[in-house]
Amino acid sequence: MKIRKKDELMTPSMENQTNGDKQINMHDEMRRAFALLSGKWKLEIMWLLNQRMYRFGELRKAIPGITQHMLTAQLRELESDGLVSRTVYAEVPPRVEYEITQKARGLGPTMEALTAWWNEYGRTVPTKPAGRGRKASRTP
Repeated sequence: MKIRKKDELMTPSMENQTNGDKQINMHDEMRRAFALLSGKWKLEIMWLLNQRMYRFGELRKAIPGITQHMLTAQLRELESDGLVSRTVYAEVPPRVEYEITQKARGLGPTMEALTAWWNEYGRTVPTKPAGRGRKASRTP
């Protein structure tokens, strides 16, 4: 494994690192991480669950614009990926609670860094960010 100096930035040529006999391509690994967390609602769900446990209805109320179907789908994906745990209580009416797993708690510092970034730069972000996957409009 290559050792980098504390202030050295990772360059594309440093992307491939050797770990014993196994070649690790960090770009591919990070693409897997991004895919795991991609989705319109996943980061928001993770951010909320990083703060506390939520019941389904509480999550739905906390996320304006999400449909019941989409919340269910996103929670199922997060649960399947081991990032969210779902606990069903045998009560009437049924009670279901969601919380992040220990694996997901490892993302806590990332969520805190994102919050700090927003506190610093959020005022400079347009109220309605540009649509994703669209060409930027040019002003004459």
